[in-house]
Amino acid sequence: QVQLVESGGGSVQPGGSLTLSCAASGIIFTIYNMAWYRQAPAKARELVASIDPSDRTHYVDSVKGRFTISRDNAKSTVYLQMNALKFEDTAVYYCHAPSTGYWGQGTQVTVSS
Repeated sequence: QVQLVESGGGSVQPGGSLTLSCAASGIIFTIYNMAWYRQAPAKARELVASIDPSDRTHYVDSVKGRFTISRDNAKSTVYLQMNALKFEDTAVYYCHAPSTGYWGQGTQVTVSS
């Protein structure tokens, strides 16, 4: 049984930081690309960042220089470090293993003053 379990969401003021975690089980984590998506109210889900098994990363332009995706293969966990958060980063953030089709349940990130 595959599970992707996110944690670390919450509320933060603009300019603040949060770190999201996604613990994977039921898959051979080391061989898969992993990704973070987000979905804001009334908007389509969008790719935020991805990382491949060789730690090559990709970011959507709007988060470049502010967000960092990383993975710990020993813990089967992927992280999203989010700095300098903006109002427009408010969304539900989802962990995704693209080759498997599995998604996490999502974690809410709210940036407000």
